[in-house]
Amino acid sequence: MNRRLPAEWEPQGTVQLTFPHADTDWADLLEEVIPCFVQIAEAVSRRQDVLIVCRDIKAVRPLLSHLDPARIHLEQLDSNDTWARDHGGIVIFEEDQPVLYDFLFNGWGLKFPADKDNLITGKLYERGIFKVKKLRQPGLVLEGGGIESDGRGTLLTTDECMLSPNRNPHLNETEIEARLVELFGLQRVLWLRHGYLAGDDTDSHIDTLARFCDPATIAYVQCTDPADEHYEALQAMEQELKAFRTLDGAPYRLIPLPLPKAIYDETGQRLPATYANFLIINGAVLVPVYQVPEDEQAMAQLRRAFPDREVTGINCRPLIRQHGSLHCVTMQYPAGVIRRLGD
Repeated sequence: MNRRLPAEWEPQGTVQLTFPHADTDWADLLEEVIPCFVQIAEAVSRRQDVLIVCRDIKAVRPLLSHLDPARIHLEQLDSNDTWARDHGGIVIFEEDQPVLYDFLFNGWGLKFPADKDNLITGKLYERGIFKVKKLRQPGLVLEGGGIESDGRGTLLTTDECMLSPNRNPHLNETEIEARLVELFGLQRVLWLRHGYLAGDDTDSHIDTLARFCDPATIAYVQCTDPADEHYEALQAMEQELKAFRTLDGAPYRLIPLPLPKAIYDETGQRLPATYANFLIINGAVLVPVYQVPEDEQAMAQLRRAFPDREVTGINCRPLIRQHGSLHCVTMQYPAGVIRRLGD
């Protein structure tokens, strides 16, 4: 069976957001975080559609009244939290036809409740939101933030996340890799054995550390300060990336992203701010920024990585208060996969 997991830079139709509400972990931060979600929806809707899963359409719709209504689709469903990257569906192409995967989501290895989030993709499919002939539930715990595809058969991931004993304890590395190869039609899996961010709940999701920008380019988080707690691990990760080769046997073009100045919460815990958590959309790249001096350098580096796209900053300092960022709260779907209003 000819299967392929598309790259994020391929043509998109829709980006999903799952909106915060008073029974999520955002309860005490709603006034701070809702404007961030609105800003993301606004930036995406300039170029493509936005699917917003929300608990109360009547409460959310007025927040988006200034946006093009033809680009905004609201679906009322309950949720535990807002991390659409990890509970959203993942679309592959099988014989060039879209197939929707609904993986198990267990709150990043049983750390947080996820029973409602785990049902969202299936319920959207039942409502006819997806224009696909097949929904498959592979029975594997897997989050979208844990995998990166070059669209040509290479998957980039981390062993800390993918081999977490609270995700798929019945499978070893060889068995998990075989499943990934089968499900996504891969030629190979590139495993990162090093790299982490303090305050990260995901067990080192790849989208916090290193990202494909095109089949030959990887942007990654670099730490150059020996006094920083991340220095040793991120230096080791950098060496791993330098040793990787493309399918053609060439070294990857590596674009380092600065590690933002340390940001702490009110308890003194360092928050996982990262510029690797950018979102690629049609004609643009949305970059999380944190109101720190490194923001401009990160934007400049990503303009090098994406010279043909507009690079736009989104203030995601509120998002890291709950240990995620821009890519974590979004899930893109290829063009033609989500029904548009009126279809």
